[in-house]
Amino acid sequence: MTVLRFTHEHEWLRAEADGTVTVGITDFAQQALGDVVFVQLPDTGDYTVEAEVAVLESVKAASSINMPLDGEITEVNPALEGNPELVNEDPLARGWFFRFKPVDASQLDGLLDQNAYDQLIAAQA
Repeated sequence: MTVLRFTHEHEWLRAEADGTVTVGITDFAQQALGDVVFVQLPDTGDYTVEAEVAVLESVKAASSINMPLDGEITEVNPALEGNPELVNEDPLARGWFFRFKPVDASQLDGLLDQNAYDQLIAAQA
């Protein structure tokens, strides 16, 4: 079973077998944004936690995606450039934004687990 971690900003993180971490936004976040019409993906390279790395534009608003942990972005999802609607259609799989190699993978444990994230969105509903 794949274990996801979550941020308070409604991003999900999934540790991959190769040591990288895949990042996207949650179903809750994509519903709140509405139809995503544009995604500006980051460049590969080193980033520090909280650095703005991507921008989403929807019919309702623009939203930033910040780096969840210190690390090196190694890959972006090229499918989003021509199909930003994948964020709405499949936010937990095909709608991912980027993969990065964390400086300290143990920091993932400090993020929200599924139960804590469910409590966060229940409090915001």
